[in-house]
Amino acid sequence: MIVRVGFSADPDDAFMYWGIASGTVDRRGYEFEPEINDIQTLNEWAREGRLEVTAMSAATYPLVQDRYLILPHGASLGTGYGPVVVAREPMPLEELRETEIVVPGSLTTAYLVLRMALGGDVPVRQLPFDRILPEVAEGRAKAGLLIHEGQLTYRDHGLVKCLDLGEWWLLETGLPLPLGLNAIRRDIGPDAIADVSAVLRESIDAALEHRDDALTYALGFGRGLDDERGDEFVGMYVNELTQDFGEEGRAAVEELLRRAEAVGAFPAPVRVEFAP
Repeated sequence: MIVRVGFSADPDDAFMYWGIASGTVDRRGYEFEPEINDIQTLNEWAREGRLEVTAMSAATYPLVQDRYLILPHGASLGTGYGPVVVAREPMPLEELRETEIVVPGSLTTAYLVLRMALGGDVPVRQLPFDRILPEVAEGRAKAGLLIHEGQLTYRDHGLVKCLDLGEWWLLETGLPLPLGLNAIRRDIGPDAIADVSAVLRESIDAALEHRDDALTYALGFGRGLDDERGDEFVGMYVNELTQDFGEEGRAAVEELLRRAEAVGAFPAPVRVEFAP
């Protein structure tokens, strides 16, 4: 059976896939094919059910909950840090609420939490995530919402942080912020779900056990990150909650989607369901 695995073109997702890519883990007879794209595209593909396994924004899951289960591993959660709103000069929240902010996609968790933090709909313009930083640095936008490695590199471009959504979320809830998660299509059946889930979990474990080799692979997706910052970024989003959500991680997903449902973010009631 061919299993297409969608993941973002960034170091933490690539790091988690290293065990499969390198042949280090037993694939249990399945043929794994990586499908690498930006997170907004993966979110859109998830709505079509295109891939058997895919990374997606936590904010997208309620839109595909009838088609996918959340895998208990592979998530990107940050405790006290997360996507950041940056500008060329400091801007208070009152000013941000009235400023057009360039965002990486309407289906991203970053955009959802931005709306929560700023209190409703805010003027935004969408761009691919890797074009947002230069858009702000070069003066074509006053503010931008950065995900992935931009969270570490914005100062190199003379920008300042106006709002850290991970900090805001921690103060609001006391929980880590669940940004991305991995999900598996229900229709491949319970046996395949169990097998594929085990392979993916073992791939994460293998990467952590062979960190240097996995980092070398992951930095090929780092868009200029040096070894030190690449290691820092992977450490931010591949941690014990990535290996297993645990009670805290599951509570964080439930809280995020409960709050989003309460403000009318989704057309139908949210049902959070994890694969065994």
